[in-house]
Amino acid sequence: MSQGEAPARTHDEFCRAIETGDPFYLVCPDGHGSVPPRRVCPQCGAEPLTTRPLPDTGRVQAATVVHVATAAFADSVPYVTAIADFGPVTLTGIVTETSPDAVEHGTAVTVGIERTDERQRPTLVFEPQ
Repeated sequence: MSQGEAPARTHDEFCRAIETGDPFYLVCPDGHGSVPPRRVCPQCGAEPLTTRPLPDTGRVQAATVVHVATAAFADSVPYVTAIADFGPVTLTGIVTETSPDAVEHGTAVTVGIERTDERQRPTLVFEPQ
């Protein structure tokens, strides 16, 4: 999705853009960033929203190790859920390909999508860099 196109209105469209290597976020005329689904800016209520490319790399701001999970993730414990700062937006996802002890504040990550449960729903994942 190129900058300025009409924004995606669903979480699934946002996930597809990440899967195809064209991740984005939404921005209002005042510069507040957000991620879909959005029709108006969650911070100021402004519209219209436009798209901007998501930065390639984010930084972990907070993380926690999950030891007791829902059935969909029971085979993955322990795993790390993290909040990562990608410039104008923060994303929450699961950190992959690392030991739970290796994730700390400031860890550089990229964002991706994995289908992690039996229904094949998209899950945001972070890969440490």
